[in-house]
Amino acid sequence: MPANPKYLDKSPWQQFAKISAGILGGYIISALLHMCLPLWLPNPHEILITSIFTLFIVWCALLIVPFLFKNGWKAWLLYIVVAIVLFGMYHLGNQNNPFV
Repeated sequence: MPANPKYLDKSPWQQFAKISAGILGGYIISALLHMCLPLWLPNPHEILITSIFTLFIVWCALLIVPFLFKNGWKAWLLYIVVAIVLFGMYHLGNQNNPFV
């Protein structure tokens, strides 16, 4: 059963923004989140074992989120802000952590 055309994006730029935000932005956020986890949790060596599976699961969840937005560029803006916050937390936490 095909999708109702009134719910589909007409602009190819919006389609590109949503798809690229889901793939690239979702991967960047999930990777940064898994880089920050050893800084927050007490045993950082156990995170490396499970991060292979959980990174893929988080990435799949973040791949769907941009399609909930009307504007794909707002999804990119949200993903960039979250990525900057996670990178800042990683950078500040990594200065005094001997494990990472």
